Amino acid sequence: MKTTKRQAVPKHGDLNRLPADLLVWFDRHGRDLPWRTALGERRDPYRVWLAEIMLQQTTIPHGTPYFYAFTKRWPTVGALAAAKDEDVMAAWAGLGYYARARNLLKCAREIAARGSWPEMAAELKKLPGIGPYTAGAIAAIAFNQPAAAVDGNVDRVFARLLALKGEWAEEKKRLHAEVERLVPADRPGDFAEALMDLGATVCTPTRPNCLICPLSAYCVAKAEGEPERYPIKPPKKVKPIRRGVAFVAVHKGEVLLQRRPDKGLLGGMAGLPTSDWVERERSDPAPPFKAEWQEIGEVRHVFTHFDLRLTVQRTDLLRRPADADGFWVPLAEVEGLPSVFAKALKLGTI
Repeated sequence: MKTTKRQAVPKHGDLNRLPADLLVWFDRHGRDLPWRTALGERRDPYRVWLAEIMLQQTTIPHGTPYFYAFTKRWPTVGALAAAKDEDVMAAWAGLGYYARARNLLKCAREIAARGSWPEMAAELKKLPGIGPYTAGAIAAIAFNQPAAAVDGNVDRVFARLLALKGEWAEEKKRLHAEVERLVPADRPGDFAEALMDLGATVCTPTRPNCLICPLSAYCVAKAEGEPERYPIKPPKKVKPIRRGVAFVAVHKGEVLLQRRPDKGLLGGMAGLPTSDWVERERSDPAPPFKAEWQEIGEVRHVFTHFDLRLTVQRTDLLRRPADADGFWVPLAEVEGLPSVFAKALKLGTI
């Protein structure tokens, strides 16, 4: 009976040669992205930072047009620092939580006031909206500092390389320490980008392409025969569902909008009048003013921490109510609304 020879399980120390093999692969197969420069050229910290913030909650295909629009309109961190808050918020619409856009402005203004970027990850992490991963990425990619940049792609690559089976929070610490240990002093930025590219294009969440992976010889998960098993994370908590009502008031081709409070979800943004968003079953909240309101339907939107279901009600007015709180905008000129309100307005004006 013929037996199949099992691949030898790599040892931990074997990873010492990993950076060199990975960088050979990256030099040939690294992605051509608009915020990158030619290999060996110094990266622009503004473009690196802007891309990292934008891509925290979206994909590269979705985020790239926003990156082009931002850098055309505000080509430097100083230009962005001088921008009006409402202009940046409107340009951000569709990129996720607006708290990140507010922090983007705060960070740009702090950098402009300082006159330069800090180059070390520890100092970058003190800036608004910059966490450990983003600080490491900017330090390594823009300033050639030996910093680790561990995002979801890198989590997945190293969870498989090391076949991490323990409690995920503790294993992440081990993983981060290992990435930090392996950062090559001469090419830390390329190493960071190479790991991101490998996770995004080869060591993918499902069906990793181990046949073309430059690190397959180091990978314990591949040797075990179950790379898709990793990373082993605790089950995700079920998101609560919140409900509310969005009110679409139309008068002679104009719609009533309101400015949301500066603090809180979608703070400072223009939106439709709405009820509170609550987890209990929806009652019939009071509309923004008395009128003949007609229920049109429901829109759904996913936030990071909850799912939202908004019933949309519409009224067509012969005259503007004196007690209507907000401002009127021609329907043809409405732009830059947060996605949830754009959905509700579309449904309410079909």
